[in-house]
Amino acid sequence: MFGRRRKRKEDVEPLDVASDELAENAENAEDADAADSEPDAVAERVSLPPAPRPDGPWDVSEVREPGEGRVDLGGLFVPGVEGMELRVEVAGDAIVAATVVLRDSAVQLQAFAAPKKEGIWAEVRDEIATGITQQGGVVDEVEGPLGWELRAQVPVQLPDGKNGVQVVRFVGVDGPRWFLRGVISGQGAVQPETGSLLEAIFRDTVVVRGEGPMAPRDPIVLKLPEDAQMVPDGVQQEEAQGSRFAGGADRLQRGPEISEVR
Repeated sequence: MFGRRRKRKEDVEPLDVASDELAENAENAEDADAADSEPDAVAERVSLPPAPRPDGPWDVSEVREPGEGRVDLGGLFVPGVEGMELRVEVAGDAIVAATVVLRDSAVQLQAFAAPKKEGIWAEVRDEIATGITQQGGVVDEVEGPLGWELRAQVPVQLPDGKNGVQVVRFVGVDGPRWFLRGVISGQGAVQPETGSLLEAIFRDTVVVRGEGPMAPRDPIVLKLPEDAQMVPDGVQQEEAQGSRFAGGADRLQRGPEISEVR
């Protein structure tokens, strides 16, 4: 799982508008405009507050009955869909991600703590992108149904030892003191127009950040449902190196699989 980068904004120092310095400021502004037009000008992203989420994903404080029609994983309430499989993934002894598999597509869900007044999805996209491009992959940043997302072609090694490419979509939403990342794979990534059900699952997910102190970017730990039917699976998941939000830093291992949750 993986990512790439997009445009950045130049940090602008406030101008001194005292009357005796207007001429000097005008000259400085012209110089700055000339510098901005140079191809080597460095762009920077600006951290912004989380955007409104009128269609979700939801904070637990925004939903009256989070367990209604959803699977309780502690830090996440994941919508149940007929015929789906739900796989939890572990890092060490902690469950940190859940993957919903639906026919020939899947979406991995992972929530992280975030600063109170700043969204981190813009930064995360850059970090994921760097990891993929360093591997020789290709990433496009586009505005999709869930907002800005990354559509990536990630180099992978196929079971027969040959080199191949995996197509993946990275989506993300900033919430109140949390960030929810989704990784869409399979047909929903190869043909994004077929991924509407996976997008609906992402939108209707409820995040439980908790009130305890957490460092920004720490994963929100999940738990197994009480009535889960477990199917052992020891397959090691192949992840991209780079940003922890791409999954590569922790080398998540696929854990127990919950079949036919709904």
